[in-house]
Amino acid sequence: MIADSTNVLVILESKHVPVYYFPRSDVDQSTLEPSELTTFCPFKGEASYWSVAGDGNLGENAVWSYLDPFEEVLPLKGYMAFYWNKADHWYEEDEKIFVHPRDPHKRVDAVPSRRPVEIVLGGEKVARSEDAVFVFETGMPTRYYLPASDVRMALLTKSPSSTRCPYKGVAEYWSAEINGTRFDDIVWSYPDPIAECPKIKGLLCFYNENVDEILVDGAPIDRAETKWSNRYFKETVDGPEHIV
Repeated sequence: MIADSTNVLVILESKHVPVYYFPRSDVDQSTLEPSELTTFCPFKGEASYWSVAGDGNLGENAVWSYLDPFEEVLPLKGYMAFYWNKADHWYEEDEKIFVHPRDPHKRVDAVPSRRPVEIVLGGEKVARSEDAVFVFETGMPTRYYLPASDVRMALLTKSPSSTRCPYKGVAEYWSAEINGTRFDDIVWSYPDPIAECPKIKGLLCFYNENVDEILVDGAPIDRAETKWSNRYFKETVDGPEHIV
């Protein structure tokens, strides 16, 4: 255990995921070794770094702090932050969290709909449902989660890929083989979503960006442009709170 606190700051910056900053007094300093690395942020100032003792390359420069931050972010003085992927585990109260801290200003609304949803991929209609769940997530295109019974599962092959979302849980993937074309990791599902998002449990979702077409109520939706666009052409998708 390196850090354990009920007094963290959650720092939100444009175009960055949230970051936890721990009071220095709530970080076990005996586990850290000062580093020679420094970096400069035009909004916060000069950052000093520490490595986690005895943790090899994984713990190198894993911790940073602004010892003399700019006046605009003076509350950061005396606080330390950790690179998320350089820690083994993170907990908010007694719940394990992953990928990054959850943004308190982000919403994930899962809304059932009887409007017909059709998915066209590789020139084939691969799914049609009047029992979909529409997921509206801040900063993302609307996603359409469909029951497996409304998807032509014979066209899909389970993939070894897995990703994690701090707002929904751990996702598993399927690839599709249609008319001689393979679409890697084009479909995902959350078999056991976190408690805040139970309505999508076991439902399947296709990448809007990468299918031929998604029709809702018979009308095609606008094609989304995101960091996942055309991914299958490029690669396989490989009160206070108690923060630990």
